[in-house]
Amino acid sequence: MSFDLLAEPIRKYIRDKRWEQLRPIQAAAIEKILTTDGNYILASRTASGKTEAAFLPILSKVNFKDSGVQVLYISPLIALINDQFYRIEELCKYLDVKVTKWHGEAKKSEKEHLLKQPEGIVLITPESLEAMFVNKPYNVKQLFSNLKYVVIDEIHSFIGTDRGIQLKSILSRLQNINHSQFKVIGLSATIGDYNEAKKFTGNESITKVLLDKTAKEIDAQFKYFKNEKEELPLELLKDLYLETKDNKVLIFPNSRGRAEEVAVKLKKISDKVKGHSNYFSHHSSVDREVREYIEHFAKNNSRYNFCISCTSTLELGIDIGTVDEVIQIDATHSIASLIQRIGRSGRRDGEKSNLFLYATNEWTLLQSLACWLLYQESFIEPPPSSEKPYDIFLHQVLSITKGHSGIDIKTLINQLKENFAFTTIDLGEIEDIINYLIKIDLLEKLRNEVIIGVEGEKIVNSRDFYSVFKTEENFKVSNSGNAIGEIPISPQIREDENILLAAQVWKIKFIDFEAKKIEVIKAHDGKTPMFFGSGASVHTKIREKMFEILYLEADYEVLNLPSKEALRIMRKEFSVFDIDNLETDRPLLIEKNHLQLFTFTGTKTNRAISFLMELSSIKNILDDGSSSIEVHILKDEFFNKMKSVTAHIENIDKHLNDLLDRNPALLDFSKWGSFLPRNYQINLLKNKYFDFDSAIIILNFIKPILNH
Repeated sequence: MSFDLLAEPIRKYIRDKRWEQLRPIQAAAIEKILTTDGNYILASRTASGKTEAAFLPILSKVNFKDSGVQVLYISPLIALINDQFYRIEELCKYLDVKVTKWHGEAKKSEKEHLLKQPEGIVLITPESLEAMFVNKPYNVKQLFSNLKYVVIDEIHSFIGTDRGIQLKSILSRLQNINHSQFKVIGLSATIGDYNEAKKFTGNESITKVLLDKTAKEIDAQFKYFKNEKEELPLELLKDLYLETKDNKVLIFPNSRGRAEEVAVKLKKISDKVKGHSNYFSHHSSVDREVREYIEHFAKNNSRYNFCISCTSTLELGIDIGTVDEVIQIDATHSIASLIQRIGRSGRRDGEKSNLFLYATNEWTLLQSLACWLLYQESFIEPPPSSEKPYDIFLHQVLSITKGHSGIDIKTLINQLKENFAFTTIDLGEIEDIINYLIKIDLLEKLRNEVIIGVEGEKIVNSRDFYSVFKTEENFKVSNSGNAIGEIPISPQIREDENILLAAQVWKIKFIDFEAKKIEVIKAHDGKTPMFFGSGASVHTKIREKMFEILYLEADYEVLNLPSKEALRIMRKEFSVFDIDNLETDRPLLIEKNHLQLFTFTGTKTNRAISFLMELSSIKNILDDGSSSIEVHILKDEFFNKMKSVTAHIENIDKHLNDLLDRNPALLDFSKWGSFLPRNYQINLLKNKYFDFDSAIIILNFIKPILNH
């Protein structure tokens, strides 16, 4: 029995907690971790006890009297570290094991104590680890050269991302300074590709997946409120209020601005009818202390209902206690995101999850339904390809060089060749990029060594260097000395303008452009600030499912009557196309002054098709929401020009080079891409922004079906 394998202090912890039994993932993890020396990915639904599944056996197995930090816990969010700290610390008290948080908001005294006496367990983000490698290389060795385990929480959030490649590189660098091979335990509720998760261990052959397939019952309802205005319709907000007023609720709109609008307007409705006042907004632009108060309030009150309008900040595993309902406004961009959000409700054993999906136009309704159906089919998007992550490679070249205060070129190249994050980048490319960095003065060559160059110093000495994702330039917003949050500057931000932030309305009284500060006072009505964020890509499978829904005459019980009517109208509109084969046929709508090709494919493929059409002098407008491309030319001219579209692929590198000359901002999706040689920038565009392979398949094999 798994319980009997645990150390006595850990068994006492379980008895004191009065657990009736171990959960399936815990029992499996205890047995495997304690009886083998492999790496493990622990995959089970939200709130199934994965943190304890990792730490119960690790604490029983590791000798914490050994020198140095023994266990490193890596999290994607500082808030998640702060949340998990108390759970792990409580567990560790039974063994007298020290637990330390290390991030930008952690106490300096705790960090200094750890440096003097490296021990126990450290909770950290990838960016803080990067900063330690750059600024405290001696301390990294002193702290982490005797690690036994690395636990990566919410590992799915790193898969297929630039942060994930950075984390792999950091783990590889950690292994290099370690006396022996540490083991990796990954935790996740949603993984579409377990092989990608295994790559974080650096040794896939000794990595196993422990999967708990226990499903949770979900009660889903779709609601539809047609809206053609910028703000949400009052009817939707009234319905939302009635649906949520007597419950503990998380509402997920798809943007920070929308989250503010929902929180403020629901609070106004509640004030009018004398309902509760616990309406909050929670996203990255709300002040940290305000967010922590909201999390504490939600977790520690059982008497009062609340409504938190939030973004992905509450999508991951921060414990906010019991939530009765989860509401999604308009479609999620991914099924993985939908799964995470569903998992936030019904966290108690035996409780079902309650999900409401509100749509404001027919396309988001169709996409929401497609995501829901694919979720029921157990489909999760595979991670995007990162075959040649040249931009993150460049960042790590600078990080390693800075951390060594100069390094022999051969040593640098060897370290990069052995780094398991960059196995796809060959020796010639490594040398090519290093030589280019020397040429543009990010590096400087001194005999057989390289040091950080004059231009490079400006980059690596910035606090912004440690992250591989772009951050907005924000102005701090405060009211009489109380921090409220941060907003990006835009033409809308001016004195006497009213804005929504932290679920309240504020009037801007003064803007200090030099100090990047905004002073506000309370107001009654206003607009949401313009928050800038990159549009998320939608996977081809979702679009194909949307197409399928239109042409299969299935009835869906989860849809309410207005949703069913909206779907019926869409199906009627698309019935003018004689679609015989869902794989090869695509609707081409011909109207008097324009044509509209519905591709029903993924975002990156749509971008590629649109670009190839432009090269054939087919001026077009891409609407990725409806997965369609609109052109204002005659039908015969369109078909004639389409004959040459695929021919441009032969010279695609030249065309992308010209595109970058005209529009360098196209590379803004990559923080470090602009420092690469041009041919590597072109490769990044082909890998991360466009999907020309899929575009050619679509253009060659799919025939447009005209409306009749």
